[in-house]
Amino acid sequence: MSRLWRFIGLGSLALLLPSAWAADEGSTAASEDAAADFNQELLTVEQQVDDLKERVFRSKATLQLLKEIVIAGASSGSKATVWHINRLGTAYKLESITYMLDGATAFSRGDATGGLSDSKEIKIREGAITPGDHNLSVDFRIRPTGFGVFSYAKNYEVNVRSNYAFTVEVGKQCTVRTTLTDRGGLADSFEQRAKASFEIKCERITE
Repeated sequence: MSRLWRFIGLGSLALLLPSAWAADEGSTAASEDAAADFNQELLTVEQQVDDLKERVFRSKATLQLLKEIVIAGASSGSKATVWHINRLGTAYKLESITYMLDGATAFSRGDATGGLSDSKEIKIREGAITPGDHNLSVDFRIRPTGFGVFSYAKNYEVNVRSNYAFTVEVGKQCTVRTTLTDRGGLADSFEQRAKASFEIKCERITE
């Protein structure tokens, strides 16, 4: 009888051992998968942190550059003032104006009711500027009022775009005046009559 029980016991142990090994192998595989997932997540977080550091570095560099530009303009004494002059007649209403200086928006305003037409002069910017070459871009959206037999024209939207290059010398104050007019020829269409013109006046800054 004792031999029979020993045989049964050994058989049970033989049956249990493979199950234990399988459980251990499954646990090890699960641990390896979890470790791989964790390492992947950690790598992703590290990449995101590196990207954020790079963006912060670029932002700091940009701010430093802007600071140097402002300081350079102020120390040189060079200044620039830009004026918007509206000389449109009653045949048009001005709905929006946008001024960009050296690729950056200096002024932007819109009014679909045409209220901008009531402002005949607007100071766009005034302050220090770095000596050298600059570019002024303008974009005006206007609409014919469509009076009389030309009532159909009020459904048209006209965009007037133009660029103006100018140079500011060290120690000088330059004033740029942008004039929007509709003094085209009588044979010109509504789109052709509206135009933008520029004039500049520079003088040495005196204390």
